[in-house]
Amino acid sequence: MFNSHTQEISRFWVAGINYKKTDAAVRGQFAINEEQYSRVLQLAKLAGLQEVFVLSTCNRTEIYGLTPDVSVLVDLLCTETQGEAETFRKLAYLKQGNAAISHLFDVGAGLDSQILGDYEIVGQIKNAVKFSREQGCIGSFLERLVNGVLQASKNVKNQTSLSGGTVSVSFAAVQYIRENVSCVASKKILLIGVGKIGRNTCKNLVDYLGTTNITLINRTTGKAIELANELGIHYAPYTELSSNIRSADIILVATNSAEPVVLRSDLEGFEPKLIIDLSIPYNVEQSAWDLPGIRLVNVDELSKLKDETLQKREAEVPHAKSIIREHMDEFFEWHDHRKHVPVLKAVKLKLQEIHLDPIYISSVLCSDAAAPAVDPERIQKVINGMAIKMRSHNTRGCHYIQAINEFVGATAN
Repeated sequence: MFNSHTQEISRFWVAGINYKKTDAAVRGQFAINEEQYSRVLQLAKLAGLQEVFVLSTCNRTEIYGLTPDVSVLVDLLCTETQGEAETFRKLAYLKQGNAAISHLFDVGAGLDSQILGDYEIVGQIKNAVKFSREQGCIGSFLERLVNGVLQASKNVKNQTSLSGGTVSVSFAAVQYIRENVSCVASKKILLIGVGKIGRNTCKNLVDYLGTTNITLINRTTGKAIELANELGIHYAPYTELSSNIRSADIILVATNSAEPVVLRSDLEGFEPKLIIDLSIPYNVEQSAWDLPGIRLVNVDELSKLKDETLQKREAEVPHAKSIIREHMDEFFEWHDHRKHVPVLKAVKLKLQEIHLDPIYISSVLCSDAAAPAVDPERIQKVINGMAIKMRSHNTRGCHYIQAINEFVGATAN
């Protein structure tokens, strides 16, 4: 009973692929949408897993969970992806225990991002864990761990310059346009998809390129209308996607579709275009890459951009690591204290029983006294003292006996 939590860290695993060993095309095979995520979690519960979540972004697909066998996590994820489990295993990193915890902290702080310090990952972690929580797949271990990761990320952002300057995939797209397209103000820009990345990209287009010659298209037109009104730009219904693709000079694709939304047939025979695909999997049909006059750029190419901002960020890594170490230590301390919870509960229950025991009543109080009401404050005070001693001396049995003696002695006095 007393060791029920001590092996929890060793059962924590992450299995994932990211930009370091795979290109965007391969990562697209293992990207999951919300519907697939829901099925993964349903299967996880059927397999007896109580704590698990999946992080799927343009740069990575990772599954985190408590399990004695990491292959369970890999199989769960790959049941719902286009890619095969065998391929995933060849490319994946598998981290256990402290290494898996350290990895999650690094991811949350932007240290493992394709663009160092990219803070968009924080919102993606929050959304992934929120979805898993709603499905009943987040317990006390992951809840505490993720809270620590998010707090560490916040402190890294506030106390270092790791996220200083403006460098993200969405900004890199704008930077690419600025450096490779002349007379941007005269170009007609089409942005498809107004999710988080799409919104950030759109605002950067307006702020850094100084143009409002932008048309938004989204499957849910209301979201496009809202952002267009906010920024003073245009929008069009999704039914007019093909005609807007044909007339645009620059197209940015930030959708989350399992299938391409920009087709070869939309582009054949029209004016030269720059297309920037920010989606994983690719949302521009692969055969369109061969068309004359079509210049296609994807997230991997954008992430190769290096500038003075990134060099400054690299200098902040040691400071960020130090902050992360503090939060990891706090988590390990919390986890270490959890091993005392069962014995503390057992002692508390025993004190409540002793308090009402006839032998205790007759020997400590008066023989003819009625059974007193249980005093929860006094019992809790004894338990708190016992907890402090257990944490300080890392012993159990002697404090069990001492707690009972203190309780009896306090009553007698």
